[in-house]
Amino acid sequence: MSKTSTESVNTTATAPLSAVKDTATIFNPAAPTIVQAQSQADISQTHTDQPYHHKANHNQNRSIAQSSHATSASTANATATMPVSAAPKIGFVSLGCPKALVDSERIITELSRDGYQVASDYDGADLVVVNTCGFIESAVQESLDAIGEAISKNGKVIVTGCLGKEADKIREMHPAVLAVTGAHAYDEVITAVAQHVPKPNRSQDANYDPKIDLINEAGIKLTPSHYAYLKISEGCNHRCTFCIIPSLRGDLVSRPIDNVMNEALALKKAGVKELLIISQDTSAYGLDLKYKTSFWNGMPLKSKFYDLCQALNDLGIWVRLHYVYPYPHVDKVVELMGEKKLLPYLDIPFQHASHRILKAMKRPAHSENTLARIKAWRDICPDIVIRSTFVVGFPGETEEDFQCLLDWLVEARLDRVGAFTYSEVEGAVANDLPDHVPEDVKQSRYERLMALQQDISAQKLQEKVGKTLTVLVDEIDSDENIAICRSYADAPEIDGHVYVDDINTQVKVGQFLTVTIDDASEYDLFASYQG
Repeated sequence: MSKTSTESVNTTATAPLSAVKDTATIFNPAAPTIVQAQSQADISQTHTDQPYHHKANHNQNRSIAQSSHATSASTANATATMPVSAAPKIGFVSLGCPKALVDSERIITELSRDGYQVASDYDGADLVVVNTCGFIESAVQESLDAIGEAISKNGKVIVTGCLGKEADKIREMHPAVLAVTGAHAYDEVITAVAQHVPKPNRSQDANYDPKIDLINEAGIKLTPSHYAYLKISEGCNHRCTFCIIPSLRGDLVSRPIDNVMNEALALKKAGVKELLIISQDTSAYGLDLKYKTSFWNGMPLKSKFYDLCQALNDLGIWVRLHYVYPYPHVDKVVELMGEKKLLPYLDIPFQHASHRILKAMKRPAHSENTLARIKAWRDICPDIVIRSTFVVGFPGETEEDFQCLLDWLVEARLDRVGAFTYSEVEGAVANDLPDHVPEDVKQSRYERLMALQQDISAQKLQEKVGKTLTVLVDEIDSDENIAICRSYADAPEIDGHVYVDDINTQVKVGQFLTVTIDDASEYDLFASYQG
């Protein structure tokens, strides 16, 4: 088996690669195919001195041919088979991060409840919904290109998502769009679809059986059936100078804890083995609700980050935390990880190490000693894995600031690191800061950071050789007789893999295996399984 990684732990935010899985559900013709993505990854690692890196903003783009496939796979668990009548079909292009993916899942679930089906290509769609991303300029351009492609190949297009806030820009470039809505505007999208493609009359559908064709509480998911994203809040109260998320998605709005737990339980009952907890600011969960108490399963629960983590642990499945800010109260959650009540994995967007740059970014807790906090976490939970992302070339960043970041990484020895060069985002305050860094200097700093982190990653993974790990099977390569898995240290689509050799026919996707680590590369592990 080749030990060239096709999916590493890091990426630039400008490279629109997304290693889309066959089991995913959404239609995004602009995204590279699996073969293309792997080929480009191999070339990046084997023919250049620079490592291939995964997308820093957790890109979750989905392709169209996969939409009907994943929806049918999802409905096999979350629903019965949808009617095979001439119900109208809606195509879906979903771009951006997992939070946008969850929005797509909710819209598709509601459309499916109304009797619509999901199209597998442009030609078979009565209308196409494009869920856009507007986080950085390259994502904006990708979204505008996807809208244009949908219009040219189908003609009937509704736009939603973060870029929807720029409705005038969208309509100026693509005047043929039927409707434009902003992020998480579910009802508006459903209404717009029904306006242009009327809801099917199921009473006239001989194939429709209301006792069978139901969608349970888990809804339709666009991820493989064994893991799912669980969004606990929307929006953000921070005003980081490089970010426009609050203007796109608003201030923090947390879901009541009973609502979150009902969805989590429904997902477990649907067969989900791993929940990936997401929001704009996960550790601020419940702040806007003043930590209101709700009742779930007859027990009082506060809508609070720690209390939510405790309750999710009681489900008995993997729980992985993303987008966590390093507030002091996170220490108590790390204690749960040390007690093996949560996956010992924290995704924390540190963004930089220079206090001067962090202050210019207006990052929360910018003056804290994060190295001391990381050390304390490792004392509490020695097995903890920390992933983070960093911006290089922020306006005003000097060589001294950048060297501070490199020195910090050497001491922090983070397990997973993504990085991207700073780029202007329309509406961001940082655009007006002085002393912008030249593009060639940004790129040079990015390459230096990633080369350093590649060495750190290789060293840390070598320390796992000879150890026994529990892994979750994501894919089976029957030709090579290999299971492509993830350990607790690996989030799907952004981190590495554990490749397990010589599996038997009883090994299935979504199964947990206990394996022995035999070897390691810069980003992946290679293991054996005794059955």
